[in-house]
Amino acid sequence: MTLAPGDQIELRVTPDRYVTVRYAGASGDFNPIHIDEEFARQVGLPGRILHGLWSMAQVARAATEAAGGDPLALRALSAQFRGMGRLEEEIVVSGEVRSVQDGVATARLEARQGDARLIRNAVAELRGG
Repeated sequence: MTLAPGDQIELRVTPDRYVTVRYAGASGDFNPIHIDEEFARQVGLPGRILHGLWSMAQVARAATEAAGGDPLALRALSAQFRGMGRLEEEIVVSGEVRSVQDGVATARLEARQGDARLIRNAVAELRGG
């Protein structure tokens, strides 16, 4: 797929109640704030929270889907982590292709859950622009 400046990117995903347990195994991050409900509440959290890298992975997913679904299209990704994601509440990743040069599209994205911005100032470079 050919991307052009102004193309909009959007992905909506609702993390299920087990995503943090599965992601802990995949990532090797077994911090109890992600997998133990009681522990998370004891340290002042509203419950288990999403791994920040899982949220960033959704930004990468949105970008690669915009580029035709090929994960190899993603050449670079940077982001700022800003909020704690909650389970079973929809996350909206949105953004826009800002420029295309020499077959590489640059997109700016963010991830929000309700009023909370989980990821901001994400920049994805995608082959296929």
